[in-house]
Amino acid sequence: MTIEQALEIRAGKKLVFTNGVFDILHAGHTRYLQYARSLGDILIVGMNTDESVRGLGKGPNRPINPLADRVEVLEALRAVDGVVPFSDATPVALISLLKPEIHVKGGDYTVESLPEAAIVHGYGGDIVIVPTLEGRSSTRVIQRIGME
Repeated sequence: MTIEQALEIRAGKKLVFTNGVFDILHAGHTRYLQYARSLGDILIVGMNTDESVRGLGKGPNRPINPLADRVEVLEALRAVDGVVPFSDATPVALISLLKPEIHVKGGDYTVESLPEAAIVHGYGGDIVIVPTLEGRSSTRVIQRIGME
């Protein structure tokens, strides 16, 4: 989905936005996305491109799945209305264009630690921090199968 398509489907609707790598989908992701979707009319997910994932320091073998596969998997979920890839280290530029009413992040973040908090609060948006599902993370799955 392009930014233009995201803006078109959000017209007149309460937009919820989240972002991430979503490399190896697990129950923590699906519960998180279902909760995020429940907060508004549509859920748009900003997804890090392969190049930006490599810049995040997640490990030499990340992402495991290429961008096209990660997008296809998320777009197949009922909770997700669209996925917009972004190549920056943070979703600040994407958020400044979409201006979601609610920006959702996982419990491993705090509002104070988010570089995008100032922009979201600047246009009157809210940030919701969702607790993580204990023991669920892509990094942990990768470690369990012995890839890192």
